Order: sequence, then C-alpha cells, then structure tokens
Amino acid sequence: MASLPINVRKLGLTRYEAVFAEMQTFTRARDDSSADEVWLTQHYPVFTQGQAGKPEHILNAGEIPVVQSDRGGQVTYHGPGQITAYLLLDLRRLGIGVRDLVCGMEKAMLHTLGVFGVEAYARPDAPGVYVDGNKIGSLGLRVRRGCSYHGLSLNVDMDLAPFARINPCGLTDVGVTHIADFAAVALKEAEEVLLSALEAQFEITLRRPDRS
Repeated sequence: MASLPINVRKLGLTRYEAVFAEMQTFTRARDDSSADEVWLTQHYPVFTQGQAGKPEHILNAGEIPVVQSDRGGQVTYHGPGQITAYLLLDLRRLGIGVRDLVCGMEKAMLHTLGVFGVEAYARPDAPGVYVDGNKIGSLGLRVRRGCSYHGLSLNVDMDLAPFARINPCGLTDVGVTHIADFAAVALKEAEEVLLSALEAQFEITLRRPDRS
C-alpha cells in the first residue's frame, strides 16, 4: 500500500468537460514516479454517457448538455449538491485490483451514509449504492496502463429532477435519492467523512489542502 500521502484537490464547482480533459492529460503524462491524487468537485448540470451507454437511456436531455465520456457504464447526471470524487491512482503501485477499487469505493460510500444514519447497500448485479431500491451513489472508472481515473459520485443535497430525464445507469426500474431525504448534512461534512472512509478502505493517507 502507499507510504506517501496522496494529495486531495478541492476543485469547487466545475464544468465536466474541463475536468474530464484534465484527468486524461494527467493520466497520459504519468510515469512510475508520479504522485497519486484525489480530486473533489461538484459539476454544473451535465449528463455523462459512459462507453457502454445507449442513446435510448437519455429520455429528454433538454437544455442540459450530454457529454460522451470514456468511463465504463451508462448515462448518469452530475449537478451541484453532489460529491464527485475522482481517484487518480497508480493501482499497481498501491497493490489494488480493479475489483478491489470498485468494492472499496462502494464500502466508503456505505460507511459515509451510515455515519449520517442512512441504511444503504450495494448490489452485485448493478454497481453503486442504494437505499430502499433508489440509487444514491454511482461509480464509473477507466484504467489506463494500470492507473485509474474517474471515480464515484454521492448525492448529498441536490436537485434530483434531472434524473427523471434519463434511465440512471441504464436502469429502468430504479429511482434516485439523496442524503437530504434522510438527514440534514453539509456537503463539506460529507466530503470529510468520505475522505476518511477512503483512507480506511485503501490504507492510504490523504493530504487535505485545508490542513497543515
């Protein structure tokens, strides 16, 4: 596992296209000595279509842009009030397999939700995290030369209406929820709990920009 701290970058509210391009550039330029990073952001409203995405799962995008991504999976929505965490990790150096990464991200979200009293679960047939049949957390990854990018999104307190314009993650029988349906939680508080959960899951140290 990693012995050096991994820097956390808090990007604030961003446009998906710019961060997506920056992730690709970061990953292409990596070598064996490159430091790992975790990026936290919220995106302006956007639908992102994964590599397996089918156009019929976008029901009515309207004024919200649709961006083709190179992550796995189907279509999803990003917007303000949702934590999006991008894990730019050298998996070989960390000794983490792709399946371990997926399971670890799910467990980190489950722990985060549990801290706020939200009883959630993962599904073996559909990656992500669910509450009472409704999706609350999503995953999407790309691995290039043993290095991951993209990551997870966790709905904290957001406008859920745009999800009705798509079949989230290609699922036609699943609704969407957020932490605000169960507890009043500040996004910064949820971010910190999530970062701590990621540290525990992957036995890493994350260096926050707001800590000395």
